[in-house]
Amino acid sequence: MTESEATKTAAPLGEVTNTDRRAHEVIRNCAWGAAGIGLVPVPLVDMMAIGGLQVWLVRELAKIHDVPFSRDRAKAVVSALIGVAAPAMLAGGVTSLIKVVPVIGQVLTIAVAPGLAAASTLALGRVFNTHFKTGGTLLDFNAEKMAAFYKEELNKAKEEVAQAKSKGSAKGEAAAAA
Repeated sequence: MTESEATKTAAPLGEVTNTDRRAHEVIRNCAWGAAGIGLVPVPLVDMMAIGGLQVWLVRELAKIHDVPFSRDRAKAVVSALIGVAAPAMLAGGVTSLIKVVPVIGQVLTIAVAPGLAAASTLALGRVFNTHFKTGGTLLDFNAEKMAAFYKEELNKAKEEVAQAKSKGSAKGEAAAAA
């Protein structure tokens, strides 16, 4: 057992470690970044930028967990995971393409794209964080086996993003009323 593995197993279940804190911070920050990228008005550019951000997220999580990283392998497993979960993510591609519709496309995009981008990134980060935390690597990542977990995390993340959005709207309305 390596020193890294010993450190991972030394913390009692339920205890939040510094590694956990760093991983959650990186995931959260990338989700915010993805939400911002979701506002990019150019079709498909947003999807490419979000994909790049998600590969960067996997790289950062690999660093945090001392897992070897390969950019090509990360691209492949991220694409495979999202591909396996395509029905859940189909709306993301449609949202990107709807940007070409004048006025209505931009309005709908502002309402939907940032939340979907953030939720997708949160879910992806949580899946890879769990995989790395339990000793997994990019080489043994199985997208088909992780698809159900990703979809579950995506649904949770969508709810969290919707709650955060409604809390933000409520704060904005309260500030406007004051």
